[in-house]
Amino acid sequence: MSGITMKLKCMVLVVLVMVAFTGGSEAAIGCGTVVSYLQPCLPYVTDKGPLGGCCGGVKGLYSSAKTTQDRQSVCNCLKTLVGSNIGINLGKAAGLPALCGVSIPYKISPSTDCSKVT
Repeated sequence: MSGITMKLKCMVLVVLVMVAFTGGSEAAIGCGTVVSYLQPCLPYVTDKGPLGGCCGGVKGLYSSAKTTQDRQSVCNCLKTLVGSNIGINLGKAAGLPALCGVSIPYKISPSTDCSKVT
């Protein structure tokens, strides 16, 4: 099994555990959806490959998060994913929105307070 495949499986497991403990069913956009949109970004943010089709996923996720609840849910998922210690380059992850031409009102970081996202 390749390292990227293993990391993706670990990332999905972290997301599933987070959803189980945070009542993720309340938000219209769950962590599984976030992972689906951002899967093409995994090689880039783990320093294993190019940006590739990542921006399409970033833009799709951004346009799907229409409500405050959606945006907070996405923020919490991203916060968990970048904090999961599975080899994600935090600088590259934080830079994705700007690199893809999307403006979000928070930094993608394990220390972001997602409750303040509107």
